[in-house]
Amino acid sequence: MKLFNLDSPLMQFLNKVADLMWLNVLTLICCIPIVTVGPALTALHYMALKIARDEECYIARDYFKSFKLNLRQGIVIWLIELVVIILLVGDFLILRFSTISFGQPMKIVLAVVAVLVLFTFTFVYPVLAKFDNTVMRTIKNAFFIGILQFPKTILMMILSVVPAALFVLAPQIMPIVFLFGFSVPAWADAKLYNKFFQKLEDQMNGVDQADGEAGAEGLEEPEEDERIFKDELDESIQEEPPRIGES
Repeated sequence: MKLFNLDSPLMQFLNKVADLMWLNVLTLICCIPIVTVGPALTALHYMALKIARDEECYIARDYFKSFKLNLRQGIVIWLIELVVIILLVGDFLILRFSTISFGQPMKIVLAVVAVLVLFTFTFVYPVLAKFDNTVMRTIKNAFFIGILQFPKTILMMILSVVPAALFVLAPQIMPIVFLFGFSVPAWADAKLYNKFFQKLEDQMNGVDQADGEAGAEGLEEPEEDERIFKDELDESIQEEPPRIGES
């Protein structure tokens, strides 16, 4: 009977599976309007990090909390991402089918730019979910983190395309992709960047704690917001870059 106790490993595993399934369904629903893909993916990564850290959470309530907080910035970043992707795809098509010879250096430069863009957008929604900042600083911070976490960034990029590859190679598993295609890769990503994010959060909290205590007396408690606001996040990233291979 201990096997079915709420604290047993089996029940904890089943609860996590159920949470990831429900998280995936919410993300799919919120992506349907297309324009809300950005805030939907931001809320996905917000919840994936909480699940990866085994924090107590309510999937629907906390998901829509993050969705609401990051609605405007998520939409703006998503539209920027769409424009950049369209431009890059157009450039590749021009290079591929144009009768004009652009030369190998141009192709190499375009490929490098595309890789850097992928690095940035791999981290932009996790960064937006956890760190409250302007749109351009969020993109800048995501770029720095994507470069500094190079091996993990590559692995995260691979994880993001696994569901699509599985669907193409084995269409019969579409129900599994439908239930876990977004949430499981996001959860695995969170496992990869969790320690790095935790270092940044500890760094920011250590700086802000004294300022917060000095101005807290006589003020009402603000609405709970677990994000961390720091315009200097990009400077902190550059001050203490992680060693390659550090977990």
